[in-house]
Amino acid sequence: MKLLKLFLTVLLFMFCTVPAMAGDITIDKDNGVYHIVLKGEKIKKKMKFVVSEDLITNREAHQKAASTLTINAGFFDPKNGQTISYVVTDRMISADPMFNRALLSNPFFRRNMAKILDRSEFRIMHCDRNRYEYAIVGHKSEVPFGCALLTSAQGGPLILPELRLEEEGFIVKNKEGEVIRESASVLHKAPRTIIGIKGTDECHILIITDENPMDMYEVKQLCIDLKLDRAMAFDGGASTSMNYKKKIEVVSKDDGTGRMLKSFMVIQEK
Repeated sequence: MKLLKLFLTVLLFMFCTVPAMAGDITIDKDNGVYHIVLKGEKIKKKMKFVVSEDLITNREAHQKAASTLTINAGFFDPKNGQTISYVVTDRMISADPMFNRALLSNPFFRRNMAKILDRSEFRIMHCDRNRYEYAIVGHKSEVPFGCALLTSAQGGPLILPELRLEEEGFIVKNKEGEVIRESASVLHKAPRTIIGIKGTDECHILIITDENPMDMYEVKQLCIDLKLDRAMAFDGGASTSMNYKKKIEVVSKDDGTGRMLKSFMVIQEK
């Protein structure tokens, strides 16, 4: 009887804390936050950042790519549908903010162009001895010798090991140290899409939903609590989106159909 009770307790625990588990992917949800862990070498080969010529929903990208897992990625201009973040797909630049005329014509962006173009990005590289490696670095960082950049997406700001709000142009302060401009609601509570690295073999994704929105300081503490080594943000707010197989879908409550987006991280089924 004791063994039966123990078995039922363990079974209940599994179903309550692990809504999805498939091979190299595990997904937990706690207090309005989905915590996705991607483990192992095989999963790295299936991950890719893709760009849509026209803005589409995360659900549409998920279906188009026949993806196991799809999340929103880089920043974009919803008015003209052009990117504000660099994206590399299959070793080639597939989204380049330097072709976004609205970005180049904006006086604030022009003054802060160096910061914006060097915002943090998540990379997957193929290195010597047939190794696949994750990295979170500034866009202008060199690819290590012996490695080739396969796919990447820029976002920002960097969260760990240090929060780089001012350095990446997400906040601007006056001479008195007061914040006079804020981008991506980094100082306010909002849904977030966060990606991080733990060790050499784990990629962690946090989908922070409308149920428990966070500012970037709260996100940093959450990443510390999870013992991540490096972490950064992708686009958030109404853009925060996730589809896992046909089992889980996250869209903003502001728009139940999901926001139209530019770039995505997909995990191909094969």
